[in-house]
Amino acid sequence: MSKKKVLLFYPPGALFQRGEDRCQQNIDDGSAQAMRACNDLGYAAAILLKGGYEVKLQDYQTQGDNFDVLLKDMKEFAPDMIMMSITNTTIFDDLKVVNELKSRFSPIVVLKGALFFDPEQAMLDMLDLSNVDYMIGGEIDFCIGKIADYCFKGVGKPEEINNILYKNEEGKIVPTKFHVWDEDLDSQPFPARQLMNNALYIRPDTKEPMATIQTARGCPSQCVFCLTPEISGKKVRFRSPQNVLEEMIECYEKFGIRNFFFKADTFTINPDWVKEMCKLIIHSKLYGKIQFTANSRVRPLQKDTLKLMKKAGCFLVAFGFESGSDEILQKMRKGTTVAENRQAAKWCHEIGLPFWGYFVIGFPWETKEDILLTKKLVMETDPDFIEVTIALPFYGTPMYETCKQENLLAKSVLGSDFFHSSAKGTMHLSIDEVMKLRRNILLGFYLRPKYIFRKMKECVTQPGVFVQYVKYGIKLVVNLFK
Repeated sequence: MSKKKVLLFYPPGALFQRGEDRCQQNIDDGSAQAMRACNDLGYAAAILLKGGYEVKLQDYQTQGDNFDVLLKDMKEFAPDMIMMSITNTTIFDDLKVVNELKSRFSPIVVLKGALFFDPEQAMLDMLDLSNVDYMIGGEIDFCIGKIADYCFKGVGKPEEINNILYKNEEGKIVPTKFHVWDEDLDSQPFPARQLMNNALYIRPDTKEPMATIQTARGCPSQCVFCLTPEISGKKVRFRSPQNVLEEMIECYEKFGIRNFFFKADTFTINPDWVKEMCKLIIHSKLYGKIQFTANSRVRPLQKDTLKLMKKAGCFLVAFGFESGSDEILQKMRKGTTVAENRQAAKWCHEIGLPFWGYFVIGFPWETKEDILLTKKLVMETDPDFIEVTIALPFYGTPMYETCKQENLLAKSVLGSDFFHSSAKGTMHLSIDEVMKLRRNILLGFYLRPKYIFRKMKECVTQPGVFVQYVKYGIKLVVNLFK
């Protein structure tokens, strides 16, 4: 009996971080972001291969392929099941792709995305899901194998698969049990990078391949705009440092990858775990041969942790500073202060660790004065790179409820993103005013002569890096004025 075939893919179109349930960022319209590896597809592929299925993995959007290439693969590979990662922004276009493929080839259709995590019925009613059989709202690696085994081997039942929606025999969409999470992350196989085009996912400054490695899942914070506590839980589930190191060694030895993005909602939340991870790297055969970057919160954070990260090979740490107003930080339930933001930046400057600052403006309560405080913090902390996004009221977040109550939603949150907001603005500012303030912050930061000369000096021995900086600079200006 021939193996059942599964096609896993990101569809053709604009670049979005489809594997990032938390933010699903629009890469084309951002300032200096690069596509991260399609680990959700990679994990799904690894699980399906382990189950005896034949798998094809394609990231059409990052490859720059058009719909004809997808059709060609459908004809030649002839999958029995297709699984596509969707985003809140692209869902309507994604469903057009699904409808076309279903009508031509009749595969079993599985969609994966944060949109389907315990969703409101009113939101589902907005979507044409007539050609969709399964919707994964939870973590893909704990769902996709069970779905395939039920469809092709008659093993188990859909209602026993947590964190999904499925069509019953009457065609009705049925939710299973949500808000439950598997604890043993070490038991999962590493993403099937042999099926991924690893050269597509690069470190922005050097253009070298960069692998994404998920080190933990879940976040105990309560930020009103973030999906993570809802989707991945408020308890942080860690992989063991040894397991993470083994994946890094596989990437280095099998695929020649020397750069890594440690994906965790807050990499430094457990200092003991970070220290163990860094010491393992320092005493491993990878020491001095690899570099990594990671996200962090400014609380909890220790200077010694940052020093050890740098020694182990950290070339950049990213902080979610969010705001320069303590009042806004409190209202967004960030659980940090402006003083802690400044302290984290000060430590990085002192130890010579480059850092990225993420800032968010356009919260319902924000005034112009609040946003100008954020601009002040941007200039004071002086990160190596920044991104300023517009607060987005995702379904399922407290911010969505606030925007709904305050009549701040101009349109459905579906189809919008950080740079094309669904909100009218704040209680005090129009969305146009918020966007102008965003442009003012970004241009004011990146076009400073001090900043430009500093980056030029850093690139004296790395002309290729300077070229990349220029490209991102041009992209930034074009995006801000188009």
